[in-house]
Amino acid sequence: MIKERYLNLSILALFVLIPAYALFVDEPFTITLMTRAAIFALAALGLNIALGYGGLVSFGHAVFFGLGGYAMGILAYHAQNYTPFMEWPFLIDGTKSMPIIWLVAVVISALAAFLIGVLSLRTSGVYFIMITLAFGQMFFFFSISWSEYGGEDGLSIYVRNGFPGLNTLDPIQFYAICFIILSAGLFFVHRLARSPFGLALNAARQTPQRVVTVGLDPMRIKLIAFVISGAITGLAGALFADLNRFVSPSMFSWQLSGEIMIFIIIGGVGRLFGPVIGALVFVGLEHFLGGLSEFWHIYLGLLLLSIVLFGKGGIIGILSGREVKHG
Repeated sequence: MIKERYLNLSILALFVLIPAYALFVDEPFTITLMTRAAIFALAALGLNIALGYGGLVSFGHAVFFGLGGYAMGILAYHAQNYTPFMEWPFLIDGTKSMPIIWLVAVVISALAAFLIGVLSLRTSGVYFIMITLAFGQMFFFFSISWSEYGGEDGLSIYVRNGFPGLNTLDPIQFYAICFIILSAGLFFVHRLARSPFGLALNAARQTPQRVVTVGLDPMRIKLIAFVISGAITGLAGALFADLNRFVSPSMFSWQLSGEIMIFIIIGGVGRLFGPVIGALVFVGLEHFLGGLSEFWHIYLGLLLLSIVLFGKGGIIGILSGREVKHG
């Protein structure tokens, strides 16, 4: 068996070596695939805080992914059309600056996660799953009816947003941005899981009664985790929208929420690099098997079924031979 630390380093090495090789042989599409994998990994990393560490099975995390995407789309749309986003009570212009867009996406997603979490965390189990799914469907149908920003047809952005000192239209440079953000996210979650808050969250997931006896509020702890989770997923949504230069209601769909959850299950629930290897495997299957058959999800289903039945620790658990270990 391979030590989990070495597995994690090997996964990071893949995210460096594959784009480097693609750049060397001039295959920009491979770099774009790796960019897609890095963004999906970041989204799943966010959900893993709620699901893997907090035990919150959210089927509506696409809400935050979509909010991040539409934050990018709306701000960039007004910037490219030279029209203000808001004139009263404050004049707010659009922007093509990635750092500003990321900040807006994170704040909006965190605020939405707080409001949804306050209501959803009053329930548990299947009721929590259904209420998060209901919020997801509400945002999905609202985006379809939002004709000002494309409605069902979505919203196109002509030129990718800018980052100081970089040419974001160059695939390798945009990939570098996404990879660095993913690496920062991994470091943040690694430290979070080992912090007093992370230990309290783990305790709230396993034995909430004991958390209460030491004077802590399990609901408040889980709410904070849910907000952090939503903020990270919202940032991933903004990056995904910039990658495609397009946003649409599909970013709010429950299918996308399910796919993000699948990334975690494939890689390993509650493992730091589980979402990363899960997203990489998913994008690889989508590319290689999708070219062979439009029914490639059958093979994904077989993989998922095998992992659930025979390898509950996901790919990392199977390769390392260790029980689930948070972080």
